[in-house]
Amino acid sequence: MKTERLEFTCHDGSTLAARLDLPVGKPAAYALFAHCFTCSKDIPAARRIAQRLASLGIAVLRFDFTGLGHSAGEFANTGFSSNVGDLLQAVEFLREQYQAPQLLIGHSLGGAAVLAMAGEVPEAKAVVTIGTPAEPEHVLHNFSEQIDEICSDGQAEVQLAGRAFTIKRQFVEDISGTSLARSVAHLKKALLVMHAPLDETVSLDNAAKLFRMAKHPKSFITLDAADHLLSSVEDAEYAAEMISTWAQRYIDVSVLPKQMNAPEGVTRVSEADANSFTQDISADGHHLIADEPASYGGHYLGATPYQLVAAGLGACTSMTIRMYARQKKIPLEHVQVDVVHNKVHAEDCASCSQNGGKIDRFERKITLSGDLTEEQRQRLLEIADRCPVHRTLEGEIEIRTELS
Repeated sequence: MKTERLEFTCHDGSTLAARLDLPVGKPAAYALFAHCFTCSKDIPAARRIAQRLASLGIAVLRFDFTGLGHSAGEFANTGFSSNVGDLLQAVEFLREQYQAPQLLIGHSLGGAAVLAMAGEVPEAKAVVTIGTPAEPEHVLHNFSEQIDEICSDGQAEVQLAGRAFTIKRQFVEDISGTSLARSVAHLKKALLVMHAPLDETVSLDNAAKLFRMAKHPKSFITLDAADHLLSSVEDAEYAAEMISTWAQRYIDVSVLPKQMNAPEGVTRVSEADANSFTQDISADGHHLIADEPASYGGHYLGATPYQLVAAGLGACTSMTIRMYARQKKIPLEHVQVDVVHNKVHAEDCASCSQNGGKIDRFERKITLSGDLTEEQRQRLLEIADRCPVHRTLEGEIEIRTELS
């Protein structure tokens, strides 16, 4: 997966900073992620959800709202309506530069903003909210003791998550005058409501209210003991996994290979699509994908055949070194094996018997970590050459082929 740094212009002309998390190969669809109140696009939960969706084949755009994170503009001049405006600009950016989002995801107040604007995105098929308030004005409880000061003086400085923010009267009036009831009732898209029962920032009754307002298809997933920001790695990963699984019911990711099962002891390779090079690989219940880079006409959804051979050599090398170190009680902490495959001229290979043409060369670079003596390092290097796959590749190989 790769991430591109992007910029686009928001509702007031300010430049918004964004990241586009891309899958390997051509995206099956695009998603838009809206972060929580005063947060940023780079909070761990946003990153993990985007990464999990990218692994599924869905590209995810996440950005900082005006005046937050790396985006320009003044936060003090923003409000709920401007957040909705920023989201619509993000949708237009995706629509013009890539493809309109089919999946909309919002965290906390970002979820409320997503619900408010989803009806204006006809291409969107599904919406996900995480810890979202049933009404946007719920956010005012974060500085309820200063509401009177804000209304009387026009603005006040408040502390949110240990940081100072200026909140103006226009923000309070804007968010107080917004209701999600009509937007949710007329959503006409699949809705997934995710909420943690122990969320101390936005209570669980908000999720219940949102669920009641929505029409089918709608789903609810509890986030158990998670906090509001999904700050635990396990909680963020769980949310990401649930979203990626649920989204497949409404978003076509058929560009990706489907899992299959092969008989025990058989490694089965099957075309995923007759119009591409993408291959399904099944081995004793384990699934892999093989493909070719775009430069060779593939989608690059998985490793190339030679990369898979190199992976087999590298994995076997690492396992063999670890097995020997364990048996001899060598204090080896970690093994890393980098393998590069190239075609080289036979005359450049001193140990090769072939006189002309090109041969296959696999170059291994082994990194051993731990309090090892030089003698132990050299011994482990020798053991690497005893790797069974190494011996297979250097030995005489017979391949028999028949029609099934």
